[in-house]
Amino acid sequence: MENTEIKRNIIRDKSFDFSVRIINLFKLLTSERKEFVLSKQLLRSATSIGANIEEGIASFSKKEFVVKLQISYKEAFEAYYWIKLLHKTEFINEAEFKSLEKDVEEIIKLLTTILKTTKQNINDTKKY
Repeated sequence: MENTEIKRNIIRDKSFDFSVRIINLFKLLTSERKEFVLSKQLLRSATSIGANIEEGIASFSKKEFVVKLQISYKEAFEAYYWIKLLHKTEFINEAEFKSLEKDVEEIIKLLTTILKTTKQNINDTKKY
């Protein structure tokens, strides 16, 4: 996008940064720790969070926005599952787990707030 400036926002930035962290973790897990299955599942779900947020931002309606962010929300919970599983099976250590857990929980909280607010706005609009 040459002359079009994309508006910055917290959930977009945090989900993108989380995706970058997960991609780097995937590279580490596959090259050094020789884990290929769980890390691939985490890679797919974690990067899907930001991709669906981007699609939601580009939506043509509030309802479409909500649908895309609901997908992001579900993908965040799936990513959290894979992070916990990687930790319990000792592919990631306690420090790595706590850091990733903090990030994914923050994303889930932000998505929860955005979804509640947007749904309320949709319902308020219907009243008038």
